[in-house]
Amino acid sequence: MKNVKVLVVTGYGLNAEYEMAHSFRNAGAESTIAHFSDLLKKNISLDSFHILAIPGGFAFGDDIAGGKVFAIKLKHTMRPDLEQFIADGKLIFGACNGFQIIAKLGLLPAFGKDYFTQTVTLAANASGRFENRWVHLKANKKSPCVFTKGIDRLYQVVRHGEGNLIPLDNATRRRLHDNGHVALQYISPDGTEAGYPWNPNGATDGIAGICDETGRVFGMMPHPEAFNDVTNHPRWTRGEAKEAGGMQIFRNAVGYVREKVA
Repeated sequence: MKNVKVLVVTGYGLNAEYEMAHSFRNAGAESTIAHFSDLLKKNISLDSFHILAIPGGFAFGDDIAGGKVFAIKLKHTMRPDLEQFIADGKLIFGACNGFQIIAKLGLLPAFGKDYFTQTVTLAANASGRFENRWVHLKANKKSPCVFTKGIDRLYQVVRHGEGNLIPLDNATRRRLHDNGHVALQYISPDGTEAGYPWNPNGATDGIAGICDETGRVFGMMPHPEAFNDVTNHPRWTRGEAKEAGGMQIFRNAVGYVREKVA
């Protein structure tokens, strides 16, 4: 069996690295947690890994906007490394603050494989407050997203203050849908279009997660690493959790690397 190596970045306010690393380990990968400064100092090489994961948290205290400062540092220090990582067919995943970072970096949706031009943002929640709740998601079966293959519905937790996905303009909005970049959307419990609180942040078209055109770069606002065991479910003692809902995302990523990359 091929070893799949995952690098989980931490530091500067990111704080969900242990859950993220644990989830990838449960999916069969080798997880390494490294401070972002170790990448900058070349103490650790991105080239040694198959998956780069950026977890949630409050990078740089969400100064300016959630994930923006971290995105700027990545763009001006690691652009060649990231370009090569993507060109090598490897995977990048960001959850919550990690999603904000890679979206503001331009890695998503990366129209025409332009990975460093920002075309969407994650703005303040329409409710005007931090949202911490469980939500229902549906996956887009037409999306090329590696991480959501075979998934129909998900029950996941959100915890963020800036998750309102807003495209640059209407042309960007149409392109997100037409080209399969939309991988996950919020829905109501009965499967219909979600309003508040089921769309917890007011995101355009209920968009909860997007990918690039290859499907190998993916970001989502909910936290799949927060549901990596049935006991994470708020009603698991009532028998409502049959499996850990977030784990399929990690298993898909690890399985893809074993088959296509490692």
